[in-house]
Amino acid sequence: MDVLRKSLEEVGGTQDQGPSPSSLIWPLLLGERDCCEVMPAMEKPTTTAVDERGSNKGSSTHDREQGVSDDTAHQISTDPWYQVAFVLTTGVNSAYVLGYSGSVMVPLGWVGGTVGLVLAAAISMYANALLARLHETGGKRHIRYRDLAGHIYGKKAYALTWTLQYVNLFMINTGFIILAGQALKAVYVLYWDDGILKLPYCIAIAGFVCAIFAFGIPYLSALRVWLGVSTVLSLIYIIVAFVLSLHDGVNAPARDYSIPGDHTSKIFSTIGAAATLVFAYNTGMLPEIQATILPPVVKNMEKALWFQFTIGILPMYAVTFIGYWAYGSSTSSYLLNSANGPVWVKTLANVSAFFQTVVSLHIFASPMYEYLDTRFGSGVGGPFAFHNILFRVIVRGGYLTVNTFVAAFLPFLGDFMSLTGAIGTFPLTFVLANHMYLKVKQNKLSTVQKGWHWLNVVGFGAFAVLAFIAGVRLIVIDSQTYHFFADL
Repeated sequence: MDVLRKSLEEVGGTQDQGPSPSSLIWPLLLGERDCCEVMPAMEKPTTTAVDERGSNKGSSTHDREQGVSDDTAHQISTDPWYQVAFVLTTGVNSAYVLGYSGSVMVPLGWVGGTVGLVLAAAISMYANALLARLHETGGKRHIRYRDLAGHIYGKKAYALTWTLQYVNLFMINTGFIILAGQALKAVYVLYWDDGILKLPYCIAIAGFVCAIFAFGIPYLSALRVWLGVSTVLSLIYIIVAFVLSLHDGVNAPARDYSIPGDHTSKIFSTIGAAATLVFAYNTGMLPEIQATILPPVVKNMEKALWFQFTIGILPMYAVTFIGYWAYGSSTSSYLLNSANGPVWVKTLANVSAFFQTVVSLHIFASPMYEYLDTRFGSGVGGPFAFHNILFRVIVRGGYLTVNTFVAAFLPFLGDFMSLTGAIGTFPLTFVLANHMYLKVKQNKLSTVQKGWHWLNVVGFGAFAVLAFIAGVRLIVIDSQTYHFFADL
């Protein structure tokens, strides 16, 4: 714990007025210290870079050479910290939470699952705090993850980070479309058992609805009232799942909590569940979310992170634990399929999950939308000018069409969560954040602190490889068990 505390103090830096009171506990509690120092090895920006609204005023020569750009077609520096907190909480309490009882608790059991959820929250909070503190590295804001990596490492890291982030967000969005399709099919089977509306058809409908929503919401900050709607929808399906599971658990006979499978499958399932754990808490797009927040950007982002990792995760814990308690090792990968209750109540929960997923997908698709709008958009007129709406219909519609096809082709939700954690979350949130911190601070760290961060880099890097193997194995096995475009 001392190593964590010292590391965060180093990230915080110092201000002229002396140490912040937050140094009495963890520096990120109040976030009153400046962000990272300018890297000694990098040249300083040609402008001081941040204006009164928090927007970048110019790029350094070094940044321009690395492909880093301050241009964006989307809004930045407009949102209060609590709006960003709701963005983060919307992500952590998306309809994915209905799968954690089956994808995390079943392969890990009570002890492993409980310890894993708490430990994953702690290390995720720490890694995200490090990343948030790097937002103003070099005296300017870096509104994209790839821009930050390009500023620190160069062009190759810029391209690699963008590739990792794109794959990560593409897979998250594919999972969201699968989730929405499952929710839609769950509603259908409550009323008809003719098997006409199959899962691939439901996924296609879900993709279409997500596209319609994407056409009307030009950028992340424009969600605003939709974040409140999303919160209400989340509470509906979480409360319904909790109450129905509690009722079933009280009235059911003794459950079997043993971990299923043979020795080999247990090993791979455990690794996959660990990847799902880190997937549950992390977005893989923290700099893009932080770009929307009002100054002071570090202090406000830390407030949002503390909200996410305290109040924000409680609903997820509640529904995850109650689901596993009620159904044991037979818990479904979509909890509402295991629950018993009035048809109208389950309909309400599934419909809420469907529409909340539409909002959540838009959050995780926003970095790709921002890239497409900035790179290929006209830049003329307001976001609701006819030609800009038409542009979104064509470009975002095409992107979501590919997402939807992959979702229908491989509708294995739990496998996607594991593989996404391996490919995106481990490298972006844990490996890269710790190594960027080492790079920025260089010789400012003690030997113990360097050792701690290198341990994170090597350890999480190795685990990412293992989780990738486990995730691919799960998809291969499920593809053999079922078939492409399966009606699960």
